[in-house]
Amino acid sequence: MDYLLFTYPNCRKCEDMKTALKEAAISMEVQDVAEKEGRVRIRTFLPQVKRDAQGAIILPTLVCRDGDRVDAVLNTREELSAWLRSKG
Repeated sequence: MDYLLFTYPNCRKCEDMKTALKEAAISMEVQDVAEKEGRVRIRTFLPQVKRDAQGAIILPTLVCRDGDRVDAVLNTREELSAWLRSKG
């Protein structure tokens, strides 16, 4: 499983997700959407990412991939915990 985390600078929720992933001993690739590379990379996952009521992408966005297949898109520590429990 590959983990790709999209974040934004100085985002408390993004830092919390990074901490949760480290606590779960999950290595991830981090992409900052304030940088061009991060904005280009997240476009690949636009059909799967969650948006708020105004249509903005919710950050952090953790994309969990199994090869080319997106297994999950998670935005909070709680979603990550529930997903990990469901994986057994």
